[in-house]
Amino acid sequence: MQKLKSLASLALLILTSFSTPAKQMEKRPNILFVIADDQSYPYAGAYGDKAAKTPHFDRIGREGILFTNAFAASPGCSPSRAALLTGLNCWQIKEAGTHASSFPAEFQVFPDLLEKAGYTVGFTGKGWGPGDFKASGRDRNPAGNAYLSKKLTSPKGISDVDYAENFQDFFAQKEKDKPFFFWLGTHEPHRTYQKGIGAANGFDITKVKVPPFLPDVPEVRNDILDYLYEIQWFDTQLGKVLAQLEQAGELDNTLIVVTADNGMSFPRAKANVYEYGIHVPLAIRWGNEIRKGIVAQDLVSLVDVYATFLEVGRAEKPNYPIESKSLVPFLKTGKKHREAVYASRERHSSSRYNNLGYPQRTIRNSQFLYIKNYKPERWPAGDPQKFDKNGKLEPINTGFHDIDESADNIVIREWQNPKIAPFFHLATDKRPAEELYDIVKDPGCLKNLIQDNKYRVQAASLRKQLKDYQLATRDPRETGNADYLDSFPRLNGEIRNFPAN
Repeated sequence: MQKLKSLASLALLILTSFSTPAKQMEKRPNILFVIADDQSYPYAGAYGDKAAKTPHFDRIGREGILFTNAFAASPGCSPSRAALLTGLNCWQIKEAGTHASSFPAEFQVFPDLLEKAGYTVGFTGKGWGPGDFKASGRDRNPAGNAYLSKKLTSPKGISDVDYAENFQDFFAQKEKDKPFFFWLGTHEPHRTYQKGIGAANGFDITKVKVPPFLPDVPEVRNDILDYLYEIQWFDTQLGKVLAQLEQAGELDNTLIVVTADNGMSFPRAKANVYEYGIHVPLAIRWGNEIRKGIVAQDLVSLVDVYATFLEVGRAEKPNYPIESKSLVPFLKTGKKHREAVYASRERHSSSRYNNLGYPQRTIRNSQFLYIKNYKPERWPAGDPQKFDKNGKLEPINTGFHDIDESADNIVIREWQNPKIAPFFHLATDKRPAEELYDIVKDPGCLKNLIQDNKYRVQAASLRKQLKDYQLATRDPRETGNADYLDSFPRLNGEIRNFPAN
């Protein structure tokens, strides 16, 4: 009898030793993806900006990893979001790779794959958009199930969506033992801004960092203060959600990724593949699962969140190749991640004759940014002149709609002012077919080095790297079917009428 008891105890011990790890494996982390709308690096306190107020973003960086070289796949919101949702470059995802079109259902987005793997998924605020996902046969936003019912009273120019309360609704409704993926997408700091709201709320005009491609005048400084106020609004929503997770005991079991879709909505930033158009903030926290207190200079593309989330959530990858590279090895051990990142642009707003875009491709390594402009004969910020709604030709310099609120912007409005004119021309003049910038010396991308013999080796190397990558990923701009990318219909927003060139 004693021998039987001993054998039973041994069997129980063996079963326990096998079942306990399996049980532990069942508990997968939550994933919180927090994405601002139009925020450039380095506008956050953690990056040393003395005017910015971002304590919660700073906390994520301090308690996890703060990235100084993260890049969006496009300088426009809709294609940038589509790229990170699919883990592919914008030129690989058909209509989704342009602005305000549709989102073909053939591309598997990570919220759907996480849901299939057992996650509860949802979003609030701005998910994928602008665009019409229903036109592609999808029955919900690619970011997940919408939680948008809770509203608040907000200042003029700021969304009335109560992001934190909508997250609370989502969290309360989900099954208790299921992990979640939640996309918190604020509409801030996208324009429009309430003029003077930054100064009125204590932001210091003397501490503002004016990028070198903008005139350092009081109007621009105040505009940046208003932009910083909206970044603070975004950060405050992040803080509320962090507090909810902490109270629920889920903070350390949640992979938190905080970033932005593209750069600031100022001339020569958003809708341009220069640094201030694609270089974005990024901070990642995940309890004790990753390294802490690290400031990482490694290059990261936002398309990399796709493979990262699938690995963390133990979800299946799609049955086609992706360009996303999981960040998990880097997060845990510091393993080298990328040697270079890529970005692209096609159409942004309705800014040219026949709704044409401004096609660009770029490669960025640790020192240089190389750009190929495929249609240098087009105006980069949009055609200068358009017809009004009655078909009457408006005055010159009333176009440029690839610059948000262009008509109200001092760079456009005062283009003949000698102090403003150089910045106007930087933002709107036609550009050469190739551009090369030394980002270490020239983060504002002011000095094009493409004709400088000192840099011919670097230019040739980057030119080849970019083309080889485009060919490998079948970019129509290099494979001979370029007009295909100009053919996608615009399904949202105003379609303007411009004279034929």
